[in-house]
Amino acid sequence: MPTIAVDKYALYKALGKNYTKDEFDELCFDFGIELDEDSEEEQRPVVNGVQEPPQLKIEIPANRYDMLCFEGIQLMLNIFLQREKAPQYALKAPSEVQSITVSKDTAKIRPYVSGAILRNITFDEARYESFIALQDKLHQNLARQRTLVSIGTHDLDTIKEPFTYEALPPKDIKFIPLNQTKEMDGEELMKFYEKDRHLGRYLHIIRDSPVYPVIYDANRTVCSLPPIINGNHSKITTKTKNVFIEVTATDKTKVEIVTNMVVTMFSQYTSEKFTVEPIKIISDHNHETRQVPNLDPRETQAEIDYIISCTGVDMSAETICDLLKCMSYNAHPSKSDPNLIDVQVPCTRADVLHQADIMEDVCIAYGFNKLPRAFPKVSSTVAQPLAINKLGDILRQESAMAGWAEVLPLILCSHDENFAWLNRKDDGTTAVKLANPKTLEYQVVRTSLLPGLLKTIRENKHHSVPIKIFECSDVAFKAPELERKARNERHFAAAWYGKTSGFEVVHGLLDRLMAMLKTVFVTREEGLEMKDAKNMQYWIEEVDDPTFYEGHAANVMLQVGGKSAVIGKFGILHPTVLEKFELRYPVSTLEINVEVFL
Repeated sequence: MPTIAVDKYALYKALGKNYTKDEFDELCFDFGIELDEDSEEEQRPVVNGVQEPPQLKIEIPANRYDMLCFEGIQLMLNIFLQREKAPQYALKAPSEVQSITVSKDTAKIRPYVSGAILRNITFDEARYESFIALQDKLHQNLARQRTLVSIGTHDLDTIKEPFTYEALPPKDIKFIPLNQTKEMDGEELMKFYEKDRHLGRYLHIIRDSPVYPVIYDANRTVCSLPPIINGNHSKITTKTKNVFIEVTATDKTKVEIVTNMVVTMFSQYTSEKFTVEPIKIISDHNHETRQVPNLDPRETQAEIDYIISCTGVDMSAETICDLLKCMSYNAHPSKSDPNLIDVQVPCTRADVLHQADIMEDVCIAYGFNKLPRAFPKVSSTVAQPLAINKLGDILRQESAMAGWAEVLPLILCSHDENFAWLNRKDDGTTAVKLANPKTLEYQVVRTSLLPGLLKTIRENKHHSVPIKIFECSDVAFKAPELERKARNERHFAAAWYGKTSGFEVVHGLLDRLMAMLKTVFVTREEGLEMKDAKNMQYWIEEVDDPTFYEGHAANVMLQVGGKSAVIGKFGILHPTVLEKFELRYPVSTLEINVEVFL
């Protein structure tokens, strides 16, 4: 959770009351935030002979991007306390809207751009620092260290529209970076900032690209080199009156969210409060023209019965609407259905995705401490375990009762552990690979539970043998036909490590689990003759698999409704597999897909 430091007395003044620490702590608790520290109780530093004013450090939920600055905190608390109404953000376009033309080459590096203009804004030192701090907080959180989004802010009176957003070779981009005096090209800038404690960590985002993104004004003055640094020419100060905000991104949704957060928070200080001047984005590559930002509230609905069932409080539609107004929503009873409420979600609340989020804000406005201390009456379908989880719990219990110990390895592993170390080949269509793995240990999402079991045994070789462990968890596979391009599959796996092979022990565990699942063991010939049998049947067939010792592996065949399929394998691991995982005794393993039993 991000922690925001604000001037204590300035916040109390904005809230219209001098709170005691306990009173403000209670207000924070009621609103769902947390007072982390009050620096008035500590020795504060002295700067230029003046003692630093006391600060409040407030922990903000990670989803509340609209409270990452002083302006957002005081506004939301004032609305909560009903001292102010939720603002109505407005766009005021001049006769000629300023524009950014996007070149086709930006698609190679950072394709999306948005922005806005804050006209006739009034800064002082505190507001200016808060403006910069909000950008930094957004960069660290929502923007994922600037990889997804980066913000550039400029003194509009020092540059000339129209603007262009281009992608050029590093040598072709020349400008004086922010707070510097020497002109540099893109390559020189990378070398200059590679040891910089603040900016050095962002260089990797574009450093290896053949083109760098850059924003020019009409005079070919560089405004910024996103996501690294702005140009010194358009540097904003406390005297800046008109602020040009440009936001570039690799994610279309987040670029709009970040733009909205910056302009709505600081539109409080424009001459026309909560008014923003839009700009026009002209895209060369798709011939699209759009006006940004979009500050219109989103229309949605919430069910009254759902809110009542979750809160346990019998509230009328009017009461719910009044409570939502305390949380900055605009809500009215629906004219089409008495069980619905029409809700307008402000553009600052990108975290509201479902009526559950609206219900949560109703609870906050009502007061969590006032809610009945009892389980609400809900339908029988609420909080019921998924069938696959229930089946997994049964397998876990049976295995534990049979003397096996459960382990929980990580779902990520190295590519070699998942394939080469098991004598398996990667055909490129199986494993989900991480695009930017931090270490070699976490390159792919496992397609088998065996690497995790074998690594667990390797790290516990000092324990007495035999070691009998199992896991019932998910593996993942590529699935291009699905929207998410991947699918999970629940597997059960077990491994025996000891001075003897333990093959019969693993086989015994398989038989025990199958008996518990009411699956009848038959021979292959019997299974083929009994295709019309309604009950599930299984048998084992010898298989030649390089993961296992030759002649010591078998497929587990399951037959249901006359159709048979391989659901898993078990056997004694090949010596080369043991060598890779640094195991000196034989290991027998079992792995089956348990979803087929649902």
